[in-house]
Amino acid sequence: MANLNKVIFIGRLTRDVESRAFSNGGKVAKFGFAVNNRSRKDGQWVDEPVFLNVEAFNRGDNGTLADRCEKFLRKGSQCFIEGHLVLDQWTAQNGEKRSQIKVVMDRLELLDGRSEDGKPAGGGFNRNAGFQKDDGYDNPSGGSQSFGDGDAGSAMSDSDLPF
Repeated sequence: MANLNKVIFIGRLTRDVESRAFSNGGKVAKFGFAVNNRSRKDGQWVDEPVFLNVEAFNRGDNGTLADRCEKFLRKGSQCFIEGHLVLDQWTAQNGEKRSQIKVVMDRLELLDGRSEDGKPAGGGFNRNAGFQKDDGYDNPSGGSQSFGDGDAGSAMSDSDLPF
């Protein structure tokens, strides 16, 4: 029987990115992320937030996903994340066994534009915002910017959006 472990989220960062470098030259970036589940209660639609922990790693010779998270993401940034789930298990100092499910990012697409000073803009979705060429990232569509280990041509464009 085949297995599949893949998740896709659109949400906002709940805290700034914290990064840590490894002695072998690798790096991990960690941050909190929130998405909403909508449900109907007493005839009204209610948003119920779900809070997640996300990790991004620099992988392979050209892997810079953690570096890019550190450079472009801030608390409140809206983004699209594709990744997979990992179960962390450990024993606490009091001897109690603990576990937590986290998301390990495989691909990132920024949905916020950039402000005048070149830093990521917080706030809402900006379809027309892109990255400047001097960032080193070509984005001819002027839409959102995609990062990840996957095929660069697989990123969604503005014409893929239903609105």
